[in-house]
Amino acid sequence: MPWLQIKVETAPEQAEQYEDLLLAAGCAAVTYQDAADQPIFEPDLGTTPLWSQTVVTGLFAAEHDLQETLDLLREAQQQMPEIEGRAAPEFKAEILEDKDWEREWMASYHPMRFGNRLWVCPSWREAPDPDAVNMMLDPGLAFGTGTHPTTSLCLEWLDGQALDGQLVVDYGCGSGILGIAALLLGADRVVAVDIDPQALTATRDNLERNKLESSRLNVSLPGATPAVKADTLVANILAGPLVELAPTLEALVRPGGKLLLSGLLADQGESVSNAYSQWFEMEPAVEKEGWIRLTGTKRQDA
Repeated sequence: MPWLQIKVETAPEQAEQYEDLLLAAGCAAVTYQDAADQPIFEPDLGTTPLWSQTVVTGLFAAEHDLQETLDLLREAQQQMPEIEGRAAPEFKAEILEDKDWEREWMASYHPMRFGNRLWVCPSWREAPDPDAVNMMLDPGLAFGTGTHPTTSLCLEWLDGQALDGQLVVDYGCGSGILGIAALLLGADRVVAVDIDPQALTATRDNLERNKLESSRLNVSLPGATPAVKADTLVANILAGPLVELAPTLEALVRPGGKLLLSGLLADQGESVSNAYSQWFEMEPAVEKEGWIRLTGTKRQDA
């Protein structure tokens, strides 16, 4: 059946109020989107990651009366406090054609090759090269499919490393794509860390999907991270958190160990590299489509 979609562009401090308003009007789901084409927006750690201009969208079943629903929303909006210097935003409505959205996404997600050995394959498709290192992946509710340039940069680097027998830390693991790639490429054990419990669930599920032993993977929230000394640490997150987390991540890497950082725009590389250069010999950034990867080796005396 078709769906009715109602959008409102608002300041982030009112986004939750508009979400509540749409839910009270009977919508089936609410999503948040970037309204200002900010390729990356970095909130402070522990805060809600909303863009400075956020579109809140409510999805309604088609039997909802459009005019009646809009009248209800506008009436409720009048009771909301105004933000100084901002006019009350308008509600915009549209009809979505009837599609099987999950099948549409699944059809567009194809196996991808990274480096010389590694393929990332959707779990519902056959691997194109049975003799390659094939990771079967279902991202579920977590971020990380290999399609984003930062993930691609990380996977290409991992494919070129000698990971045999290593302990790897995947900090900000998302779907587990980097940590599981490391295991498939020869790492002995991975410690996967994320602030989102759904990411930890997706990582465990993808470990099982690749028929890897559960004893080879430890998943935890940041506060419960084991005090390990990794041979390699990968962190594909954001520039702000990477700078703030530098002492934490440094402490998880042994002298002589490798560091891989990504999730960065090209103009953010210098500040992040400087945050780690007191412990690591940092290498020049590698760029792809405006995003970069930083790597380094921890000094023996650090």
